[in-house]
Amino acid sequence: MKVQRLALVVAATVMCAIPAKAEELRATDARQFIAGKHFSYSCFDGTNGNGRIYADGSVAGYIQPGGSGPRRYVVLPTGTLRTSGDRYCASVRGLPFEPCFNIDRTSQVSFRGSVSGWSYRELSEFLFIDRSSIR
Repeated sequence: MKVQRLALVVAATVMCAIPAKAEELRATDARQFIAGKHFSYSCFDGTNGNGRIYADGSVAGYIQPGGSGPRRYVVLPTGTLRTSGDRYCASVRGLPFEPCFNIDRTSQVSFRGSVSGWSYRELSEFLFIDRSSIR
């Protein structure tokens, strides 16, 4: 019995240590996978929240910068997120550049996102909340 329990613990530890195989999504696939679904997120710097990205590129949701202080409700207009060639990018008033994103599907209900050109560790993890819309 102890050997079986030890084997189970070792197997679970190994499975948790192996990173999930992620599928990098092209812009149109990323938009289709994400659009309209409600998700929560947490980022490398502690920032967290939840929201929805709509098919028209608008965004609505809550953000708590740095993971402390008040949560703020944010709405970004139609066309904020859009495809630019094979990239999924944002057009945000006041930013001196247009950030584009690396989107990796980690499961049917989750994905990772990072700004292209930034360190891989500087990413956010997203998890769909309303899983009834997942196909």
